[in-house]
Amino acid sequence: MTSCSRSTTLLPHLEALNLREERLLSPAATLSTAGLRRSPEDKIGYRQQFALDADRILHSRAYARYIDKTQVFSLITNDHITHRVLHVQLVARIARTIGRFLHLNEDLIEAIALGHDIGHPPFGHDGEKFLSDLCRENGLAPFQHNIQSVRFLDQLERKGRGWNLTLHTLDGILCHDGESHACNLHPQPVRTFADFDRKLQDKIAAPELDLMPGTLEGCVVRLADTVAYIGRDIEDAIILGLITRDEIPKTCRMMLGDTNGTIVYTLTTDLIANSRISTPEASFIGFSKEIADALSELKTFNYKKIYLAPKTKEKSPFIWDCYRKLFDHYLGCINKTAGEAPKDVDLMSDVQSLSLGHYSSAEKVRDFIAGMTDDYFLRQAEKIGCRIPVKEQLPMTIPKPATARRSSSSDSH
Repeated sequence: MTSCSRSTTLLPHLEALNLREERLLSPAATLSTAGLRRSPEDKIGYRQQFALDADRILHSRAYARYIDKTQVFSLITNDHITHRVLHVQLVARIARTIGRFLHLNEDLIEAIALGHDIGHPPFGHDGEKFLSDLCRENGLAPFQHNIQSVRFLDQLERKGRGWNLTLHTLDGILCHDGESHACNLHPQPVRTFADFDRKLQDKIAAPELDLMPGTLEGCVVRLADTVAYIGRDIEDAIILGLITRDEIPKTCRMMLGDTNGTIVYTLTTDLIANSRISTPEASFIGFSKEIADALSELKTFNYKKIYLAPKTKEKSPFIWDCYRKLFDHYLGCINKTAGEAPKDVDLMSDVQSLSLGHYSSAEKVRDFIAGMTDDYFLRQAEKIGCRIPVKEQLPMTIPKPATARRSSSSDSH
């Protein structure tokens, strides 16, 4: 029996899954049958549309490179410190939990969550800023990792063919970012790829624009992103000696907890309890005001004590120097003003796509650097004579637990 005939025999199972969604999911949820692709596909398959998206993202080369990309802390040898690959898995798991209780589409939630950070360059948000500055200097729009995530998945993967993901998945990835402190997120539906492309261009032209996801599932991922990192970053900072648990603001400890487990449990529970899922027009995802206020205070604490701490930033000048020199060197290689690129460097020469239009040298360099892992970035920088920062060796310690926990059920997080 051929693979095509096997797929055909499983079509009744696909129909049963689609009918089950219609019966069990909320009227405001996004049904898998609504999945719309930029290019129609004729091949017969038995997976639902958003489950297929999640599988395609997992099998992308960009997803494989998550494993060595900075989340917050760079250049540290300690396997307990969070990397980007763990973060997206945590987002997916938390978001699916929320979606299950709210009767939303978990496959769409998972696809958005797994793909939302694929466009992050080496060395986290510092790397994003450095690459953005270089883009501006070279006549490109400021670099934004959410736009780059869409670019990788929609235009660059598979030698320029992309993965032909659904409109709703790409929209959720595009709109996942933004430090929104509003209690509630109301989706702003996007119905066609023309609508999506306009939304994308608006964001490119105005990076400060706060795009709202087109689905409730996208709203869930956007808030689950914060739930996943806020307490986890605190645990990492305690391991590194940046803060102690007692420094967490008292109000935050009382309202949210003082461990990652209690913080995740409290925020997830509050989202489930306070979101309203009824008709598509009246539904929203959000926190209660009290929890939203406490979360905002905790974010302020994290920025001051963790993300902008001198210890966190001490090696940034080295990374910035490497970014600039690599960008200039690769431009020279493409424009024939420098030597040949090393054999393990392919400056997007295999990407062939009519959707890209004119693919400039600066765009090729931007896309190539954005796709690098941290270690590959450092190896390439060293080859062209950059001074490479040394990784800090830290013992594999586990932070001391809090003396009291709000709920034993949160220990599983």
